Amino acid sequence: MASAAIFSSVRRRRSPSLEAFLVPVDLTQVALVQTLAALSSDLVSCFSDHVFFFQRRNSRSLVRKVEIFLVVLAYLRDSRSGSSSNLSPTAVLCFKELYLLLYRSKILLDYCSQSSKLWLLLQSHSIAGHFHDLNQEISTLLDVFPIKDLNLSDDIKEQVELLQKQGRQCKLYVDKNDEVLRLKFFSFLDEFENGRIPNHVELRLFFVERLGIKDVESCRSEIEFLEEQIVNHEGDIEPAASVLNGFIAITRYCQFLLFGFEEDELRLCFKNPKKPWKGLISQEMAHTFLTIPKDFCCPISLDLMKDPVTVSTGQTYDRSSIARWMEEGHCTCPKTGQMLDDTRIVPNRALRNLIMQWCIAHGVPYDPTETGDASAESFAAALPIKAAIEANRATAVLLIQQLANGSQGAQTVAAREIRLLAKTGKENRAFIAEAGAIPHLRKLLSSSNPVAQENAVTAMLNLSIYAKNKSRIMDEDGCLGSIVEVLRLGLTVEARQNAAATLFSLSAVHEYKKRIADQGGAVEALAELLRVGTPRGKKDAVTALFNLATHADNCSRMIEAGAVTALVGALGNEGVAEEAAGALALIVRQPIGAEAVGKEETAVSGLIAMMRCGTPRGKENAIAALLEFCRTGGAAATRRVLKAPAMASLLQTLLFTGTKRARRKAASLARVFQKCENATSRFGGSGVGYPFASNSTTNDVSVVPMSISVL
Repeated sequence: MASAAIFSSVRRRRSPSLEAFLVPVDLTQVALVQTLAALSSDLVSCFSDHVFFFQRRNSRSLVRKVEIFLVVLAYLRDSRSGSSSNLSPTAVLCFKELYLLLYRSKILLDYCSQSSKLWLLLQSHSIAGHFHDLNQEISTLLDVFPIKDLNLSDDIKEQVELLQKQGRQCKLYVDKNDEVLRLKFFSFLDEFENGRIPNHVELRLFFVERLGIKDVESCRSEIEFLEEQIVNHEGDIEPAASVLNGFIAITRYCQFLLFGFEEDELRLCFKNPKKPWKGLISQEMAHTFLTIPKDFCCPISLDLMKDPVTVSTGQTYDRSSIARWMEEGHCTCPKTGQMLDDTRIVPNRALRNLIMQWCIAHGVPYDPTETGDASAESFAAALPIKAAIEANRATAVLLIQQLANGSQGAQTVAAREIRLLAKTGKENRAFIAEAGAIPHLRKLLSSSNPVAQENAVTAMLNLSIYAKNKSRIMDEDGCLGSIVEVLRLGLTVEARQNAAATLFSLSAVHEYKKRIADQGGAVEALAELLRVGTPRGKKDAVTALFNLATHADNCSRMIEAGAVTALVGALGNEGVAEEAAGALALIVRQPIGAEAVGKEETAVSGLIAMMRCGTPRGKENAIAALLEFCRTGGAAATRRVLKAPAMASLLQTLLFTGTKRARRKAASLARVFQKCENATSRFGGSGVGYPFASNSTTNDVSVVPMSISVL
């Protein structure tokens, strides 16, 4: 199907001159008249009987012009005057230009016949402009067309001359009925913008009677097409992406208001519910393969910054990452190592706005933090127009009604739609929870339908990203237990993985970490998922365990549940080794944790292997874990690490080539070795002369916050 982007790429902004005639292919050796006749015939056969829903008059007028050209070309083809050798240079240039006009006409007619109705309605003025441009260029072509040189019959000459006369009178035409419909669509947007829900009868009249959108499939196709335009145009679109999202929200509301859930229930029986909307999948794929600009990533977490702030050294970090760094007692800049003159942080509004615009342009979900400055929050709030929010709110009410009272199939559909609705925007996550979705989703977590269960737990995950929803989920009676049950016994791998990710999201609140760890079977299930899960499942499990390990009271529980063994085993898995080493660094800060890690035969060798071959962040976490293990485990633990093969050379390598944090940890570990009774003989004096840093702190583990993905 020809897209708007394709057509715009060949649309010329001015009428052509004789010297500027261009063609998309080399026609030097082509039988020009025969080629044009075949192209015209194909175009007429495709569109002469086609009924266009919009742009009917413009389309019919263009097809009639092509029909006249076909008559001329067929006459020339069937006569000797049609050979290239008999054509004048002017005629050849005109026919080459005609090739281009026919080519563009086919693209435009294809576009009008295959695009969605709502998109054509919104683009009616622009598309009418494309038709007008073509008509003007055809008129210019006819003005220089060498009719006298072609030996045409009198009746054909009359048709061409009549076409010339009509072309000079050509004006831009916008169908009044189409314009009325377009304005009506905008009036629905205005009503939602003002906090009112449009009349049910008017919505049905507009969508069903006037546009012929009569079922769920048609409605969903309209939504998919509009979503794809946002993705394909990368933000350069009219109406603006934020306004277009408002129309998408209205259409989604009408999908459930007018057509219900029954047809969608049948779809779920035969189609994979994980891929319901091509448009959304396109966004997710685009997000997967995007390379985030380096300047948009926090130097601490390496993730896209949500709330960039600048410290006294001039370096910029994500607010949550630098705040945690300072809370742990650090008084240096993580990137430069310079002492911070003060602990004040200044919002970097310019960078925040650039990040926000980049996310919008590339379809990346952007959910600013709850603690950002007021001006930045107001900027973020302005991105989704109020109409979209209000339409989505009305949709959420319909969906929750189905969760409460619908059939099993309708509940499954509703859970999936809530999952998708909660993918982006804190406003969506807020009003979905406020409307009462969480209790109904909790019940669906125990469903025997694997699709329903998977959508319910994923919806819970997406809702939990909003800070205020974490307390709603944790306070809901039995909700935490149900999430853990899905983690333990979920009916699909995806459901178990997303349950682990939900626990990680909830454990971002410090007081919930102990409750999660104490929930029966939670830590055991996370450890099991880390051992035998898929790569993504292991990632979800290790990040959840990492978060739980940041609460000191969870140490004994994690040891009992076998989490330490699972974390040690994960050191050899490149995909989760960094987080596993970070979690172990937290656990060994307590004597019982150091003792448990000491009992694992491969713990020390696994951490040393990471020092040798791991990523920069992995090396940091590995040396931090060994340092805390020696400090907490005493002389026996220190000697065990000290005697490890190649320890001295690895330590020296990190001191010279590691990151700032790794060098600081390596220097501290070398000092610990110096205090050990066998340090001098073991190192042969090589370590004593190092100019070790003196600004390390006892509890400097530098826990790095991690990001949550919406699904």
